[in-house]
Amino acid sequence: MIFYQAGVTRVVVGLRHPLKHLRGKAIQLLRHQGIQVDVVGEDLQSKLFKEALGSCLIVNAPLLYRAAFHVPFSVLKYAMTADGKIAASTGHASWVSGKASRGRVFELRGRSDAIIVGGNTVRLDNPRLTARHVKGGHVPVRIVMSQSFNLPEEANLWNVHDAYTIVATQRGARRDLQKKLAMKGVEVVEFEMLNPRDVMSYCYDRGYLSVLWECGGTLAASAISARVIHKVYAFFAPKIIGGVNAPTPVGELGMKQMTQAIDLIDVSYEQVDRDMLMSGFLQPIPDLSPVIPSVDEIPSVDPEVSPYETNIISFYKTWDTFGAFANFSPHPISLPDENGDCFTWPTVEHYYQAHKFVSVDNPQARDIVQEIKQARSPEEAARIGRTRQRELPELIGSPRKLM
Repeated sequence: MIFYQAGVTRVVVGLRHPLKHLRGKAIQLLRHQGIQVDVVGEDLQSKLFKEALGSCLIVNAPLLYRAAFHVPFSVLKYAMTADGKIAASTGHASWVSGKASRGRVFELRGRSDAIIVGGNTVRLDNPRLTARHVKGGHVPVRIVMSQSFNLPEEANLWNVHDAYTIVATQRGARRDLQKKLAMKGVEVVEFEMLNPRDVMSYCYDRGYLSVLWECGGTLAASAISARVIHKVYAFFAPKIIGGVNAPTPVGELGMKQMTQAIDLIDVSYEQVDRDMLMSGFLQPIPDLSPVIPSVDEIPSVDPEVSPYETNIISFYKTWDTFGAFANFSPHPISLPDENGDCFTWPTVEHYYQAHKFVSVDNPQARDIVQEIKQARSPEEAARIGRTRQRELPELIGSPRKLM
């Protein structure tokens, strides 16, 4: 009755929730309390509201794509010269676009859960991929895709004090270097066959909502071919570099005629200082009736963590009944610790595993809680918690509610 008591008599809903088991419940509750509820596109259908519905779809595009296709909303970003080059023939690319455009890129990163690059970008550019304009704000995970693991032992991305880093690779590739990077705090994830579709499925299972691709042309073409790229942000700089072998934003797509070209949808243009920003969707924004499993159909089995030492893990799954958040999602939460003090846990999984042991007055249990607190990833926290639970069941206390 909170809305009614506050004097609210009418609520306008832009979109129904895309997940079936969540859709319409709040609307029914409000209407039951005597509040008028109008849904744009259903109860409200004028030209003005049609435009409003379009705006709602664009704002909620990440959730809609994720719910409909079971992959995160993926944006491909690149900057190129007026003659279509993203770097000189030598590979030098600092800087194609201007300072204002690079500031916009930091904003895009700050709205993303993860940033993806390929091995070539690491070798040639040695990027940091941080949202440097954000002080104390959200910092996206950095993901490097490399089939051969042909990566340098030293790189800015291996500094996990700036941001967390994951390297996705093919099973068995350069295990010696895998272990060296894992010792630096880099998480290594092995796939049977490394490809953009499986990496996006992994990111979906991990709870990511939006992913920003800042890769070179070869990986960009592979991701577009796999139909995991949903939107493009292209910065055009008013300069010409030339070069027959200078790289372009997108590599070979196998198209032989211009009639095969992919037409962008809902294209917009914006002047960013001297540069021009063009953005558009590669695929239509999904409608509001995707085939989504109900909450009863979603498995409740814990994610599987590999027996590899340190942070090297194999492909695993988590399940997210609410469409965009899971225990393994890369978002810290502030909740009480074992002493009742407010503590910022790196993930829900850290909190969940630690609180198996907090109600037991035992020094060893307290040590386990500290060990889980310091785990460098949700997978490591899960491994520690489950291992100690199997080895020392007598240290498991009575369960506590998470929220």
